[in-house]
Amino acid sequence: MSKRIVVCGDDFGMNADIDEGMIALAGMGRISAVSGLSLGPTFAQNAGRLAAQNVDIGLHVNFSENLSADAAPMPSLRKLIFSAYAGRLDPAWIDAQLNLQFDAFEAAFGRAPDYVDGHQHVHQLPGIREQVLAQLKRRYGDAMPWLRQTAPGALCGIPLKESIKARIIGALGSGALARQAQQDGLRTNRRLLGVYGFEGGKRRYADLLQNWLFNARDGDLLMCHPAMDCKDGSPMSRQRRAEFDVLASPKLGEWISANGVRISRLPATAR
Repeated sequence: MSKRIVVCGDDFGMNADIDEGMIALAGMGRISAVSGLSLGPTFAQNAGRLAAQNVDIGLHVNFSENLSADAAPMPSLRKLIFSAYAGRLDPAWIDAQLNLQFDAFEAAFGRAPDYVDGHQHVHQLPGIREQVLAQLKRRYGDAMPWLRQTAPGALCGIPLKESIKARIIGALGSGALARQAQQDGLRTNRRLLGVYGFEGGKRRYADLLQNWLFNARDGDLLMCHPAMDCKDGSPMSRQRRAEFDVLASPKLGEWISANGVRISRLPATAR
């Protein structure tokens, strides 16, 4: 029996290059979920094209990325984490941001998101996590979206630097999120794959991807950050293009087959 994994592209709506990459990979069957920044500058204009693809479409909750010069600035991720664990986040600010982002998603797609996760995994932080769950209950009742779980998947063959980063992400709230999701009857993916430092070009990403596919178990989620182009020339944009090239390569089909993996939307039996 093949192992069903969700391959999830993050940051749809951040710019046109990212959106084009996601839509292209969705059409090729290389990703099965797309996480959108609903207040991003290109989100609304490209939502219709994404809706036509056979993928889960999720809300990528954002509390750490400045997406518009007109909006109030967001804190850095470091400051946000510190404030969350110090109990210093303003509940009214969190609630207002969540309302804006959920409303924008629903306006663009005319429906609830299939799932919810967080840009830089902020959805699992204390103070944010509770309000995300409250939003889901209030808006969607018994038909709540699934949630991204960030506990690390198997790390066999994964370099130390990437393994440490994966464990840190999980330690910042995966356990509490999983317990609350189970209590509230929400589905989640099993474990998270795809964590690395967004560097190294195509060869390094290809090597890591093969290890993640080898380590994958049924119900795991492999996150990625591809883009069709890298017009701004930044290191992150170049790495996004490297991810796109690897994910679009015919070689991926060989790696998937060799590891007994099937790219799938989240199974209905996910925990």
